[in-house]
Amino acid sequence: MVFHTADPNEREFDRSLRPGSFGEFVGQQQIRDNLRIAITAATERKEPLDHVLLCGPPGLGKTTLAHLIAQGMGSDIVITSGPALGAPKDLAGTLTRLQRNQVLFIDEIHRLPKTLEEYLYSAMEDHAIDVVLDPGPSGRSVRLGVQPFTLVGATTREGLLTAAFRSRFGIVERLEPYPNADIEQILLRAAVRLQVNLDPAAAALCAERSRGTPRMSLRILRRVRDLAQVQQKDRIDAAAAEEGLQRLRIDALGLEEVDRRLLRALVQRGDAVGLKTLAAMIDEAEDTLEEVLEPHLIRCGLLARTPRGRVATPRTYEHLGLEAPKTRPGELPFA
Repeated sequence: MVFHTADPNEREFDRSLRPGSFGEFVGQQQIRDNLRIAITAATERKEPLDHVLLCGPPGLGKTTLAHLIAQGMGSDIVITSGPALGAPKDLAGTLTRLQRNQVLFIDEIHRLPKTLEEYLYSAMEDHAIDVVLDPGPSGRSVRLGVQPFTLVGATTREGLLTAAFRSRFGIVERLEPYPNADIEQILLRAAVRLQVNLDPAAAALCAERSRGTPRMSLRILRRVRDLAQVQQKDRIDAAAAEEGLQRLRIDALGLEEVDRRLLRALVQRGDAVGLKTLAAMIDEAEDTLEEVLEPHLIRCGLLARTPRGRVATPRTYEHLGLEAPKTRPGELPFA
């Protein structure tokens, strides 16, 4: 089972456990404090909050923070995504319907077409947009006013945003993977909401295998809860959690089968592998490799990026129970 793509039921599950205030949000303390200060200051001045860009891997709470920003500003949130905005008319309709001080949340904002990035410039700074009525050399355009609003963008690939677009965000925050202690708190709080008796030892075990990602930890909790329910257990102890993790094929480093398949492909190739080749070898999208799989493998020291491509490290062979190849005299290992 791969947890990287949530189905609608799991998204609803995550939404039901979403914290209702900054005080309930566990982890990312510096970011929470910075946002809380900015919101308080903007509210006291009766101004919209500066535009906010939230960066970081999937599942760390960017969408949750967007909802908390709207709540802190006492306004509604309008949600869309980069891929959903394919033409200027799509964005124009969204912008002109915004009310004063509303929050517009654009998920995957790095996938916004470049023409729409430029279209947003005037809306973000001048609170107006130019709509083209008749395209062509003699085309006409009309300037429409936009209510002052706050744009909150979420991205897993900050580098794909143009410098001009990124500079228009007054607040830029980067979310990092959570330490195990924070993940344990998230699991124990979620268990209370779900009316599940979760032992601290079981929460610690699930946290260790969650890759520092709250979304993954909550999905693990959901599957372990199912197992305990079917086995008619009144609580989830460490043994039940371990059995659930084994059934999900999540190992001690939080690797799933797709991660191990990637590592085995590198070992089988025995040399540096390009991204396109590696994606084809394991039948996964290149974006999934770069944004979801590789960051955790690099943090674990199981994969290295070199100028020639991706290579397995000595720890990869150790983790897979294989013998690492011997290097020739004078040759750097896994260079």
